[in-house]
Amino acid sequence: MRIPSNPLVLIGPAILVVFAVSFAAVWVRDRRHQHLLFLGAACLLFCTGTLSQILAIPDGDGVNAVTSALIYTVSVLLLSDGLLRRSGARLPWVSYLIVPALIAGAIAYFYYIDRRLVVRIYLLNFGYGLIFLATAWRLRQLRGGRLPEQILFWVLVAFSLHFFPRTVLTVGATPPAAGDFGSSPFWLALQFSLAVLGVALALAVFAVTVSDMIETLRKERSTDHLTGLSNRLGFEEAANRLLRDARAWPICLVIADIDRFKSINDTFGHPAGDAVLRAFAKLLKETARRVDLSGRLGGEEFALLLPNCDTAGGYAFADRLRSIVRQTRFEGLPQSTYVTASFGLVIASRGESLSSLVARADKALYQAKRSGRNRVEIDAESLAAPAPARMPS
Repeated sequence: MRIPSNPLVLIGPAILVVFAVSFAAVWVRDRRHQHLLFLGAACLLFCTGTLSQILAIPDGDGVNAVTSALIYTVSVLLLSDGLLRRSGARLPWVSYLIVPALIAGAIAYFYYIDRRLVVRIYLLNFGYGLIFLATAWRLRQLRGGRLPEQILFWVLVAFSLHFFPRTVLTVGATPPAAGDFGSSPFWLALQFSLAVLGVALALAVFAVTVSDMIETLRKERSTDHLTGLSNRLGFEEAANRLLRDARAWPICLVIADIDRFKSINDTFGHPAGDAVLRAFAKLLKETARRVDLSGRLGGEEFALLLPNCDTAGGYAFADRLRSIVRQTRFEGLPQSTYVTASFGLVIASRGESLSSLVARADKALYQAKRSGRNRVEIDAESLAAPAPARMPS
């Protein structure tokens, strides 16, 4: 083991340990963010690789070069995998076998067979830069995401690109002298750039993680856990935003209510009733367009807000959903038992509040109930409104 003459070289590894512990601590607090384990492991392994070189463990230049390269490569893969997993992607598991084997093998070749330090430097730095650039390419959708996601993407791009000019400018075609490698411009620039851009990348990941946790809490607050649809609060927040969007007009609101739902609970039990609610919500989501808003207002009452939809389009949608519900056999109910639903439909007026819109739709729904159920009713104001040309396909 070699004792470093300048203890300042240990600052980088110490920072990496702090980030590794921080990532693990956040994961312990919320274990849904499993990508943080990959990021923490990446920091810890990169710290191990750095210490391997600084302290000359294992001893011997050749075995140390191969060992540190192997450790660095796995840490780079873990970092890339963690960033990908945060966005729902991942590295193929075989990457953890093939990439380290190729890089460690190349380092061994250019040390033991054709000794070229400059080739080893370019191989590692350009290789890692390409791995990170490939990761950034797979995460390019973050450019249109929330502000923390955009920051993370561009910091990752900068971190990926810096491997190329830094290596060329500090190494060129002449490798550092073996005895002065730890004080060479290449090594000092490497430590400085990793300290600056590495910390920036870690902080960007933390910012995105905090944003993710806030978004998760917001979704939990506005989601109906039985059906997975928005609850009343979530639906109202999203609906009010849509009503303010001039591009969404005309807008149609449909209120749906499962007929005689209380008798389903009383006859077949609440588990069967819950199964009906979940299945109804699934039918609703499958029938609606991607731009439509859907939510469970409470009990067996559901709402859909349809942008760019006129009276005819809204009626066609509601009647299609009514027919699908009537033809569906629901889990937990006898095959001879049919479930039906009634619908109230309104077209929004300019400047009308959501509460007024819902009240009119409820009146139309009550009319459907009084008229025999399993039907769609349109309120009088919507029938009298001029028919725009746009409707859902």
